[in-house]
Amino acid sequence: MEGKLVSCIGDEDTVTGFILAGCGHRTSTNSNFLVVRADTPLEAVEEAFRSFTERDDIGIVLINQFIANDIRHLLNDYEKTIPTLLEIPSKDQPYDPEQDYIMQRINLMIGGGV
Repeated sequence: MEGKLVSCIGDEDTVTGFILAGCGHRTSTNSNFLVVRADTPLEAVEEAFRSFTERDDIGIVLINQFIANDIRHLLNDYEKTIPTLLEIPSKDQPYDPEQDYIMQRINLMIGGGV
């Protein structure tokens, strides 16, 4: 996974934190992050997810869980290993491991219920 970027779809605080940590990358044609606000159309979130998961230069897609819930239909159909999807909590929304895409797959692999 050498040279791969970490992308982020999240609320303003989450994305800002990851950009300050050095994960932000922007060119004249694209970036590896999307700040989702209350007025962000769902189509924009879906398009960012599709774009990030189709790019060869992205190895991990971080997404706030409350945003992932809005595009759960896309996450459930996603089957690639790389880029890896990781649902993360936000400071304003609680984290629920039962809704987490990765935790659901782990439970299925070890024979647990969903």
